[in-house]
Parts: sequence; C-alpha cells; structure tokens
Amino acid sequence: MKKVGIVSCYFQPNYGSMLQAYATQKILDILEIPNETICIDGFSDEIKKSKMQYFKSRIFSFDVIKDKLGYVKLTIHKKLNKDFARNVGIRNNKFKEFSCKTFNISKKFNSKFELGENSDSYSAFLVGSDQLWLPSNIAADYYTLNFVKDGIRKIAYATSFGVSSLPDEQEKKAKDFIPKIDYLSVREKSGQKLIKNITGLDAQVVCDPTLLLTADQWMEIQKKERFIDEDYIFCYFLGNNKFSRECADKLRKKTGLKIVALQHLDAYIKDDNTFADIAPYDVDPADFVNLIRNASYVCTDSFHGTVFSIINHKQFFSFRRFVENTTMSTNSRLDSILEAVNQKNRIITTDKEFNTAISTEIDFSEVDEKLNVFRESSMQFLENALNGLENL
Repeated sequence: MKKVGIVSCYFQPNYGSMLQAYATQKILDILEIPNETICIDGFSDEIKKSKMQYFKSRIFSFDVIKDKLGYVKLTIHKKLNKDFARNVGIRNNKFKEFSCKTFNISKKFNSKFELGENSDSYSAFLVGSDQLWLPSNIAADYYTLNFVKDGIRKIAYATSFGVSSLPDEQEKKAKDFIPKIDYLSVREKSGQKLIKNITGLDAQVVCDPTLLLTADQWMEIQKKERFIDEDYIFCYFLGNNKFSRECADKLRKKTGLKIVALQHLDAYIKDDNTFADIAPYDVDPADFVNLIRNASYVCTDSFHGTVFSIINHKQFFSFRRFVENTTMSTNSRLDSILEAVNQKNRIITTDKEFNTAISTEIDFSEVDEKLNVFRESSMQFLENALNGLENL
C-alpha cells in the first residue's frame, strides 16, 4: 500500500502547530494507514516568497500591519538583547528536537513542481489541521494541494481559514481549489459557511486532530513527572491583552498560587517581563501538554491552550485574543470548540464573567459526553475519507 502524504505545519516553532501535526500522524498510525509528513525543506523559500508577496500587497491594511507588528518587535528585541535571544534560541532548539524525534518525514523535495511530479507515489494527500488556509497560505499555493496530480485522492481534515472572510484574490483561488478536494472538512462553522458561500459545497465540521486523542493517549509523548513541582496557575497568552493578564493576577491573589507563563511567543510583550513568577523557555510541545495537565488553573487566549485544558479536565478561562470583526481575527475557532462542548461561558470578556467563572466548576462529565460524540463523527469522516486506500 502506498503512503498517505500529510501536508501540515509540522516545522513551525508553535505549540499548537506541532501538536496538531503530531496528532494527525498519530491518528493515521492508530488506523494503521502508512503515512509520512511531507518535507518542505527544499522549497520553504518558495513558500515564504509567495507569502511575502501577499503581505506586500496588503501593506496598507491596518489589521495586517498590526498583526505583524508584534513579530517585528520580537525580531528587533532578539537583536538588541543577547540574553533574550539566547532564551528564544533554547526554546526553538526544543521545538527542533521534538520535531526530529516525533515526525516521520518524507524525503526532501526541491520544489513544489518536483513534489507534484512525484505525487503519484502516494495513495492520497491529507492537508490539515491548523490555519492552513489563511489568505497568505492560499497565496503560497501549497496547502491548497494544487500540486497533486489528477486522480490522486485529496483530503482536507479540520483545515481552517483562520478568518471569516477572504480578500477577493484569495476568494477567487479558493473557488478554484476547494472543489478539487475529494473529502472536505473544516474546523470551524465560520469555515463551513465560507466554503458554502464561495463554492456552494457542504463541508463537514470536525474536531481538531488534537481532540481525537484522549488524555491517556497524550501521555505517550510526555513525562509522568511534573515539569513544575509545586501547584500553579498556567498562563498561555499569545496576544497583548491587558485584561486577560489582570484577571490572571486576580486569580493569583485569590488562590495564593504562582503564575507559570510561556512568554514572547508570537510577539515581544514588554509587560510579560514582570508578569510571571516562573517563565521557563526550555519547554517543548510535550512539556507544554505537561504544564497544562498539572496546572491548578489555566488562563489562555489560545485555541490549543483551551483544547488541552478540555482534554485534561482543567478549570480554565479563555480570553479573546483579537478584537471582534477585524480581518485578522481568529476568534471563531475558540467559539466553535466551546460551543461544541457547551462551555461558551468560559470565554471571559468582563470582570463579572470572570468572577462567575471562578466560582463555577466545569462539569466535565457533560463535556466528555459531548466531546465523545464530536470525536466519533470526526473519526467517521476520516475513516470514510481513507477507505479503500489499502487497494492502491
């Protein structure tokens, strides 16, 4: 049987990206489907160049500029502060080590063209999950699977647009590539609606691959020992939202617990330098799961921070990372998962909501019941999409 080629963002030094890429590979392993993750080392510059051209075309978009400003600050600060650069280097090395020991990577292809010419050596290509259909990624034309030869099965599992609408040029491209995908699923209802509006097609909403694995299955990649010995509040904030940090500080004062935080991930945020009691950098994706598993509380503005809180039955508080209705907002993915498990009250936007959430224990028996139904329908989609590949 030929292998399934997984097209994912396995290389990004981002906890959610690597963990969903691992989960996708792991689920195919569980289903006994031979697979390998496509190596992009030989044409990563080709992808970056196309993405850069997209951003240049959007240079006068305030939302795009604001979104990239944090990354620019992070880059500048690494150049100005050697200690900070060394700490970021430690974290990036942890990502690289995790990637090297975890992923079953294909041989190196030197271009998308070469990959396409050899695409018939695979039984199918599966793209997902994460925000792989962001406008910039559509412009780069890799996660669209356009390189795959006709007649080879294309599967989109829980792939996300990340945004609720597309610029005109990317919408035109989406109208072309989406109908060519044989099995179509998305992670959010907003993505389902977007596809319906653009193509008229019905896409199934499925859960992120990280949710397909149980807490026990996630123990396979993490240490049983605690990463932090004492009880703590775990904070995983990617955005620069003052309110979320103020709420975490209130929780610290109320409980007497220390704050453990991962800092300066998507952006350099000056206030974070004095925010946490403990701020480790030597944290790989498996350690990230360990930090959530052993936390007393979790405060996060991250989709995957919320996901792993749900999986590990944590009392969590989710905050908005973006202002609603901006073009770069990815809030919809948080809404979708919390609606699926009936926990939208854990999205905190006011002091009143935070105070109510503190005094409200999450009923995880209800959460697990709803999550299991979601898992079953998602696994059914995936099994249907992979059915018959053993004959290829």
